Amino acid sequence: MPGATALRADQTSSGMAGDGGERTYGIGELAEEFGLTLRTIRHYEEEGLLLPAREGTSRVYAHRDRARLALICRGKRLGFSLAEIKEFLHLYDTDESQAEQMRYMQRIARRRIADLERQLQDVQQTLRELRDIDTQITHHLTRNRNQDGPTQAAEREDQ
Repeated sequence: MPGATALRADQTSSGMAGDGGERTYGIGELAEEFGLTLRTIRHYEEEGLLLPAREGTSRVYAHRDRARLALICRGKRLGFSLAEIKEFLHLYDTDESQAEQMRYMQRIARRRIADLERQLQDVQQTLRELRDIDTQITHHLTRNRNQDGPTQAAEREDQ
């Protein structure tokens, strides 16, 4: 992967500089920093979102990998699919002007905004209905309490 450097034989993968002086990260270090599991980071690799260098069997993540992981996490937090995130990252790698990347991001962001606005309307409608139900039950219970004699009301309070 461009930008990823192998470690010198006398260095560990966690926090040391590679041959080019670039800071590198171990998978556990990134998992802890981003609140992810190792399995999740490996899944992102399998999906082609991350391409760490290898030192033997160890994964060695460069600053670029860390930046990509931050973008992946942000994209997931905003509700984008891995396929959408992958396309965004691919456009970043292939479009130096980033114009196509920005147009793509704007398109999917607008679609996500519309989805969230629909969901918000649905949640607001559900809240209205639940509040109506609550009000109806309160009125019903109040009416029944007033219609009950002192014995029934006392029995209900004991329960």
